[in-house]
Amino acid sequence: MKLLSLVVLVSVLCAHAVADDTPAPATLLRLDGANTDPATIDYARLPIVKGTHAVINPTDATLKFQLHNYLIHHDGRFWCLWSQGPPVEDEPSQLIRFATSADGLKWSDPKVLVDPPQEGYAYIARGFWLRDGELLALAAHFKGKGAFGVNKELQLLAFAWDKSSETWKPKGRVFDNAINNFPPQTLPTGEWMMTRRDSRFNVSVLIGGQTSFNDWQSLPVVERLKIKGFSPDEPIWWSQPDRTLVALFRDNGGSSRLFRATSTDNGRTWSLPELTNFPNSTSKIFSLRTSRGARVLISNANPCVGRRQLYLSISEDGLHFTRMARLDIPSPKPATLQYPHAIEHHGHLLIAFSRNKTQSEVFQISLDDIEALREAAK
Repeated sequence: MKLLSLVVLVSVLCAHAVADDTPAPATLLRLDGANTDPATIDYARLPIVKGTHAVINPTDATLKFQLHNYLIHHDGRFWCLWSQGPPVEDEPSQLIRFATSADGLKWSDPKVLVDPPQEGYAYIARGFWLRDGELLALAAHFKGKGAFGVNKELQLLAFAWDKSSETWKPKGRVFDNAINNFPPQTLPTGEWMMTRRDSRFNVSVLIGGQTSFNDWQSLPVVERLKIKGFSPDEPIWWSQPDRTLVALFRDNGGSSRLFRATSTDNGRTWSLPELTNFPNSTSKIFSLRTSRGARVLISNANPCVGRRQLYLSISEDGLHFTRMARLDIPSPKPATLQYPHAIEHHGHLLIAFSRNKTQSEVFQISLDDIEALREAAK
């Protein structure tokens, strides 16, 4: 009991420390319909969502680094791809592997998706894109260590699945000087859109993809140095019923909060990103709307523990998240759990993530459990 009290005290103190000396935030979090102060979140007493855990690809003694997991269900199978390489993240020689599964829990042995990059270059996995029935795998290709900096020769590339040979074939360049965060989604107009960062972390959106997989218009969202103290990274977006687009941003500037921007003209122009009251451990986030009407956000929502816990938050209106619960992912030893991506299939969410950036895993939860959280909020 004393240990639990200490955890609660540390969590509250940590949240207060993060919140000090920051501008009044926009309300993205409204726990239980009323609480908008992230400093009062008692993480130790939040609901816990149980599920089924499985390993996609265990730690490799040689290629130790694993991150950037993406899922899709296609042609009767679950598919996952991820970046894998030397122990240091995004070093030259980093490649992309993939595996498949009939049930999302028992996975095939991994295979290399494309030939390893030429010497001095690397790949980063960027997700699956199902376009006109063709399954594409997206990958950022760059020179040197990391995709950001000077003279990176950064490109977003596509590879097409060839069912007859059970291999991926080069499709071509999607866009120059671009790394997306998640694959394209459809706008209310029917066009495709995905977020883009260039090699200097400036954020834009790519709109198009209809006439050709590489036919895109780039439209600015926010430059890296536009807002003092805000360093935008890994944006996500979704469309509201009134066709307003909502974008959320990880902030590398030290706020431990998410930023938000909106567009009312199908992504052509965007409001200036604003600080919100939603906590984040400076890590990647993911959101989707379930078939039962709830929008869920999966993130490292407790800055006090960093990336050691993943949380699922629920929104009824797509604008305010009113419930938050911890995912009960087994961790017998202290570990980081990061970079979630999820899909819905047959009444469940399947969430892929990386443990310690060395192992690819999944956690399957029931939509019924999400519904129970929604009912508890009423």
